[in-house]
Amino acid sequence: MNFKKIIESEFNAHLEVVKNILSLRDHIEYASKECIKILRNSGKIVIFGNGGSAADSQHIAAELVGRFKNERTGLPAIAITTDSSALTSIANDFGYEFVFARQLEAILSPNDIVIAISTSGNSTNVINALNYCNSIGVKSIGLSGGCGGTMNDLCDINIVIPSNETPRIQEMHILIGHTICQIIDDEFSINLSKS
Repeated sequence: MNFKKIIESEFNAHLEVVKNILSLRDHIEYASKECIKILRNSGKIVIFGNGGSAADSQHIAAELVGRFKNERTGLPAIAITTDSSALTSIANDFGYEFVFARQLEAILSPNDIVIAISTSGNSTNVINALNYCNSIGVKSIGLSGGCGGTMNDLCDINIVIPSNETPRIQEMHILIGHTICQIIDDEFSINLSKS
């Protein structure tokens, strides 16, 4: 097995998709501005997805609550993928398709925003959560791939990665998540230089 060839192939596939997402700049800018607006109005960012998208949700929330690069106050962001008791009890009592919608019923306020992540754009539990958001008028940002799936019709903006390969889509999702975090970081940074 030629490991170097595999490494080169993976890197080249990644770079090809990176080139293709430059066209999403306006979508990423819009998503960033909406998140900043919500944070400035004492709202929070709620993030969710399944599997690798759950990990991305937690990663993005941690960057906002903690720090991405700059010194600033912690920002209200939560990944609703972390509470194993809530996830398993809701899945057991209501069905896995409601693990996110049920949590949103409990914690979401009208001045919040959600970031929904699904590589296919069709995950049933993500779709149910977005339907709930729409029913109460909460704005939503989607991160998806392929053709965008059902999320195209449910999100205020769906940032669709032009790829059908799950690993490439997930790599772009975290890159976009980091880019949004950088924009938010810069907006809320404090100047720590001494006078």
